[in-house]
Amino acid sequence: MSEYVIPTSRLNAREEAPHAYKAMLGFAQAAGEGLDPTIGDLLRIRASQLNGCAYCVDMHTRDAVEHGDTQRRVNNVPTWAESPLFTAKERAALRLTEAITLLTEGHVPDEVWQEAEKHFDPAELSRLVLSIAAINALNRIGVSTRMVPAVAV
Repeated sequence: MSEYVIPTSRLNAREEAPHAYKAMLGFAQAAGEGLDPTIGDLLRIRASQLNGCAYCVDMHTRDAVEHGDTQRRVNNVPTWAESPLFTAKERAALRLTEAITLLTEGHVPDEVWQEAEKHFDPAELSRLVLSIAAINALNRIGVSTRMVPAVAV
């Protein structure tokens, strides 16, 4: 993660509130413990796309490839529902990610929750929900402070 420079036009929360920022990163890490790493990468990418967090989209798409996912699958995350590249479990996670991220568009419908319950036991589902909450919080920090990915010169 050290290769990511945080250029910001507003505020660097990591420097200005280091304990709180570190706690937020710790929460995100703890939430994902025991969750399939591929699903964790996919949910972070999709929530970040929906929230318009350029910094997080850049970081998490690169992370997914470094963790062994294919560039083709990463490229298809925006069209996961139409793409044959994702498993039923990954689709359930992505559908839940969208429902939680877009709460104002109908909350989390029962059918979305029930689909997730078919693929995740209660402990996994708890990790999934907490991981989605964590990335949404981090996206809000990134978007509000206008964090953007570093550009190589």
